[in-house]
Amino acid sequence: MKISVVGTGYVGLVSGTCFAETGVNVTCVDIDEKKIKNLNNGIIPIYEPGLEDIYKKNAEKGRLLFTTSLKDSLEDSDAIFIAVGTPPDEDGSADLKYVLGVAREIGKHIDHYMVIVTKSTVPVGTAVKVKAAIQGELDKRGADISFDVASNPEFLKEGSAVEDFLKPDRIVIGTESKKAQKVMQRLYKPFLLNGHPILFMDITSSEMTKYAANSMLATKISFINDIANLCEIVGADVDSVRKGIGSDARIGHKFIYPGTGYGGSCFPKDVQALIRTADEHNYSLDILKAVESVNYRQKSVLFNKINTHFQGNLKGKRFAMWGLAFKPKTDDMREAPSLVIIEKLLDAGASVVAYDPVAMEESERILGDKITYAKDEYEATIDADAMIVVTEWSEFRQPNFRVLDKLMKNKLIFDGRNIYDPEELAEKSYTYYAIGRKTVQS
Repeated sequence: MKISVVGTGYVGLVSGTCFAETGVNVTCVDIDEKKIKNLNNGIIPIYEPGLEDIYKKNAEKGRLLFTTSLKDSLEDSDAIFIAVGTPPDEDGSADLKYVLGVAREIGKHIDHYMVIVTKSTVPVGTAVKVKAAIQGELDKRGADISFDVASNPEFLKEGSAVEDFLKPDRIVIGTESKKAQKVMQRLYKPFLLNGHPILFMDITSSEMTKYAANSMLATKISFINDIANLCEIVGADVDSVRKGIGSDARIGHKFIYPGTGYGGSCFPKDVQALIRTADEHNYSLDILKAVESVNYRQKSVLFNKINTHFQGNLKGKRFAMWGLAFKPKTDDMREAPSLVIIEKLLDAGASVVAYDPVAMEESERILGDKITYAKDEYEATIDADAMIVVTEWSEFRQPNFRVLDKLMKNKLIFDGRNIYDPEELAEKSYTYYAIGRKTVQS
């Protein structure tokens, strides 16, 4: 079986590589000549655990190819996946210009039946627009070529995307014909052999499922962050509350860890897009609007604690920041809480020395020389007035406090991920601020 994947960003590259891992012949297409050249030379543009190994293996076996020619990739393909970006427009809606641009290009060159699959996260109704764009180009050519459009949303978590793709919780596919369903079922057959459920449904429901899933997860995060803030006010410990509610099987323990707000490429964009879709249909998703509002506020919570502790005088203060990526196991800094905190600290006249295991190159691309980068987490704390934990990387969980005692000016920690034990820090004479917990004073 042969497929094409248009777009070699996060979704496209992971999807294409993982399909190749199941024995499918995959051609990945991108208009970025430099990116394609790098991919053909063994250089991948993103950090994702496990991806490089299977990329190299399948490229060496000839099952994974890269090209800038969409026309050439279509030859003998059974399906083509559109996995290009859908950035938020000014009004929060998903910008479909890249998706529809690919659809028109397909319409110009398609010469046999195939299934055109939207893999990008797209709002309800996109498949109709994709189908119209392709048909419009066929009509211009006077070509009578049948095709089907399908929706196959991704549910990949950055940091475990390869595992998620190869061992999915579920596979959601929206189709409008039995012929398309058979093509997709054949493509995903290796996953079915391992017992992973495949859910066929209409295209509109498939498109909605992706947004609804991410919005539900974002809702859980904003909910626990709101509860955490109330816990601080009334004197409760959100960690105890989290365990208490998470033990209820109807709620569960996942996505109820308080912190500095959600970020990344999916949740912020998808919540905004779903709100916008509802507005376009004269319906207000009030819960999701609150979710977005809480998340926006939460990104400033840690800075507010810092500012209050120093009584509004941050000028000349030096802060060590542990973690820059929006979550561990990724270098993604899109909508990262660290960016908000850094901006506020710099505006207040403070300086920031940061360390992140994988995201410092990305941070430097975004921030330039606005902050200083350390070679490791301990170098970042030299002469620091306080340490700020923003990303819960595993290597930050058991720091050497005897080293920190010698390096930092003050025994002061602002923990945006609640990874330390307040009692332990009290014993070590640290002042410790966390999210939704009582402050420990030295």
